[in-house]
Amino acid sequence: MTATRPATVAGGPLRIETLPSLPGLAGLYARGAAASGRIAAGRALPHLPVVGTALEPGDGPLALPDVAYRVSGVETDGLAPHLRDYQRLVHEPASDTMPAGYLHVLAFPLATAVMVRGDFPLPLLGMVHLSNAVEHRGPVRVGDLLEVRAWAENLRPHRRGVQIDLVAEVWPDGGGERALWRGVSTYLAKGFHLPDGSPSGVDGSPERAPSGTWAPPLPTGRWALGPGTGRAYGAVSGDRNPIHLSALSAKAFGYPRAIAHGMYTAARALADVGNARGDAYRWTVHFGRPVLLPGTVDVAVTPAEDGTGFRYVGWNAPRRLKHFEGGVVPLDA
Repeated sequence: MTATRPATVAGGPLRIETLPSLPGLAGLYARGAAASGRIAAGRALPHLPVVGTALEPGDGPLALPDVAYRVSGVETDGLAPHLRDYQRLVHEPASDTMPAGYLHVLAFPLATAVMVRGDFPLPLLGMVHLSNAVEHRGPVRVGDLLEVRAWAENLRPHRRGVQIDLVAEVWPDGGGERALWRGVSTYLAKGFHLPDGSPSGVDGSPERAPSGTWAPPLPTGRWALGPGTGRAYGAVSGDRNPIHLSALSAKAFGYPRAIAHGMYTAARALADVGNARGDAYRWTVHFGRPVLLPGTVDVAVTPAEDGTGFRYVGWNAPRRLKHFEGGVVPLDA
């Protein structure tokens, strides 16, 4: 994965909109809930003026906003206490250097702002986080002055709907030759369809193996996650999606109990890899079955078969179900 200039589907550059500061997630979630309601109403009542939205193939194709958000002059001098809270929660060693997962937390509100725009065609609520691919190109430290960018791209079919990439980048303030950090988060919106009639199952994402056919490796660790894990990560990350906060709020979205944030489990696995990842690395994760809270996760971190980097996997031992898997590969800075 290499950083590229954001572009429209037709290949032209996106419009750059500069925001005065990074937005707050609380307000964005309120806007996202309202937008999700409008989209749901538009799908249920497509011919009702004002309420209806052109989301089905017969009404018009799905189209992504042709805009990239940018915030410059992002100061990090005051982030040391917050960074320590994050490091303590995900078991990273205390340091003034921001791990890749923390930079995801820093950039996530700007990516969310893209998803709650009035012209974003998919609902924020109900989106399923499928995977992440990150390039962390070198140390980013407390005190660095940064620029953050975010946009949406690569809308494509999935066997259960459509999937989309939300791209976020962290640059030295004022730009530079390349991004210091680049993250691509892939999401699934169930029940939506593109008008090209793409065949079911051709979606570019790995098929999940049946639970009875997978033989777990020997674990190198075991995490005991308490019922407040989602609330703790939500407090640090700002991601207070109801599915993570309590059994009661999670049940409203079809889960029997609260579930752990996917990026929390991925960040814990990255911390388990440790210093062997180096200062520059590529970090990937694919999410499987959610981790119900409270719960226990067996984890294995092993050298990659080709001798380059590390692989990791987390699973439910009694049921032999994968929660997540991915890899960390050192890069030349």
